[in-house]
Amino acid sequence: MFGLFKKKTEKEKLQQEYARLMKEYHKLSTTNRAASDAAFKKADDIARKLDALK
Repeated sequence: MFGLFKKKTEKEKLQQEYARLMKEYHKLSTTNRAASDAAFKKADDIARKLDALK
């Protein structure tokens, strides 16, 4: 309730996007290898951005 209007920080947004892409990567890994690799590459780029923020 108290965090209802709190805006997310850049780090929180990147962490959420990373988690979404890793979930998508895992789901695609059994059906479409090319799409799975693309999702993993995007997730890896976001992980590098997160490391740079630290």
